[in-house]
Amino acid sequence: MGMHISASLEENIKNFNDILSVKKNFDVIYRGMRIGGKEACMYFIDGFTKDEVMEKLMEFFYSIDEEETPENAHELIHRFVPYIEVDLLKESEKIVTTVLSGTLCLFVDGYDQCIALDCRTYPARAVDEPAKDKVLRGSRDGFVETVVFNTALIRRRIRDPKLSMEMFSVGISSKADIVLCYMDGRVDYKCLDVVRKKLESIQVDSLTMNQESLAECLYPNKWYNPFPKFKFTERPDAAAACVLEGKIAVIIDNSAAAMILPTTFFDVMDQADDYYFPPITGTYLRFSRFIITLMTVLLTPLWLLLMMNPQWIPDGLEFIRVKEVVNVPLIFQLLILEFAIDGMRLAAINTPNMLTTPLSVAAGLVLGEFSVKSGWFNSETMLYMAFVLLANYTQANLELGYALKFMRVIILILTAVLNIYGFLLGILITFGAVVFNKTVAGNGYLYPLLPFSGKELKKIIFRNKVKTDEGSQN
Repeated sequence: MGMHISASLEENIKNFNDILSVKKNFDVIYRGMRIGGKEACMYFIDGFTKDEVMEKLMEFFYSIDEEETPENAHELIHRFVPYIEVDLLKESEKIVTTVLSGTLCLFVDGYDQCIALDCRTYPARAVDEPAKDKVLRGSRDGFVETVVFNTALIRRRIRDPKLSMEMFSVGISSKADIVLCYMDGRVDYKCLDVVRKKLESIQVDSLTMNQESLAECLYPNKWYNPFPKFKFTERPDAAAACVLEGKIAVIIDNSAAAMILPTTFFDVMDQADDYYFPPITGTYLRFSRFIITLMTVLLTPLWLLLMMNPQWIPDGLEFIRVKEVVNVPLIFQLLILEFAIDGMRLAAINTPNMLTTPLSVAAGLVLGEFSVKSGWFNSETMLYMAFVLLANYTQANLELGYALKFMRVIILILTAVLNIYGFLLGILITFGAVVFNKTVAGNGYLYPLLPFSGKELKKIIFRNKVKTDEGSQN
């Protein structure tokens, strides 16, 4: 597999028919022909090639007279191949990977090089707005599962020669195409070198789950820390903005999202809508998101703590007391509802579209009125968990949402067991999980808060105006 091909067409056909299992695989096509005075053959995968291009190439090949037959592959592609994307290959392993990637490979008797014609086309869906990363304003296009389409969407937004796209191949069996997208002069070269070395050293059979498989290969340590080390976006405008800020966008073939590196906690919290509104509105949205995120973690544990210590309830908040009889301990009510929320989410994902309305009605009745009347849950518990459920959807990043959920459950359990000390210990564990988390380059997860940078922190908190070349603000 690692050897060079032979100049004998018969020997090449024998070898590649065996390697590619042409007789067994119906979609591996072998096509013999004659080019001038030489015998030739080509290999390609059915469904990947453009028929119109192949017909045009065949016309040129058949039109070559024996007297005009080129002496070598280099002369052939310069005189008789009217196609742009052409390469010459010698190594058998590279040729096999190229064929299985969808590229047409042509062998000519007497030539010790294979001619690779990239006339492939991948099945692809339309470039529609992502279902998850929606915005009220802005672009309505999104990444698809074809890597060249995704890189083109970024190129369309950044027309600068300093924009670099480096291709890597990862996976012994899958040989998945991975592109590192970054801006020369703006990227953190230390982080770039770390990512490059990790990509080159990955020893895995296949990236079965695309970005998640790659993420686990890039960051194999501290799997027990649930806070996300990477940011994923399905929006090319968001990916382009991150690249212009000096970050690295990792684009994987067969994946409709880009991975952004390095990622801090504040990067994960950032959303595209902040930039499609005026600065004051964008700043308000950011403040709202931070406050709601904090309440998502602390609201139910704090309420449980006050119910365990009713003497601590201020006079103006007496109404938060549970008024009905508590048949099931409050901690168990909260934990059951935590799991019930995930059950509803899984049910919604796996329910056909025509049944979503009956599912919503049934869930509302069972987890709402009936559950309270049956005595299993108190109305106050349902109210606070309903807020938590809605607050989770204000966070676009699913990994961060689940990380906050895990921290909330830990604080709830510790509060129920150790009272105020458990509540404080849970907050300490949550803070430690965030502080001691690291980016893929080993930098601080809370930067620019820790280590502190006032200038960068201001950019995180406030949505700044766009600056002109002269430095004045519009």
